[in-house]
Amino acid sequence: MAISAKVRDALKQAMIDQETDRLATLRLINAAITDKEIEMRGKGENVYLSDADILLILGRMAKQCSESARIYEEGGRLDLAERERLEKKCIEDFMPRQLTDTEVEAAIDSAIATVGAVSIRDMGRIMGMLKANHAGQMNFAQVGPKVKNRLCAT
Repeated sequence: MAISAKVRDALKQAMIDQETDRLATLRLINAAITDKEIEMRGKGENVYLSDADILLILGRMAKQCSESARIYEEGGRLDLAERERLEKKCIEDFMPRQLTDTEVEAAIDSAIATVGAVSIRDMGRIMGMLKANHAGQMNFAQVGPKVKNRLCAT
């Protein structure tokens, strides 16, 4: 089942169960997906988002929740920080399982071998392959330096 369909089903179930916090988060997710579809429609592109596109949206939303929770904690607003963490948890329910460090290293090795990378100039192709194959499964801000170190070591 597509992620957008899962979100719609969860939205309906949250309405039935009267889970107000979860319902608010699911509405935010649905609105973000709809906004992106409208944006693409304006450019004359495909009207429906792929799961990879939706995973990018969810990843940004989860990252934003983490940053907001940190800021609220620093400001002494623990109630708002907890709300952000709950929102992030709801968002992550629709994302794939995060890869372990060992699995990330294996994915990097596989991408380097597939691309036939020999220098740092190949980093863009490697990162593109990782993003295409592992969208939502790894933190690319942390993976980038690992790929760079691996390429500089060869």
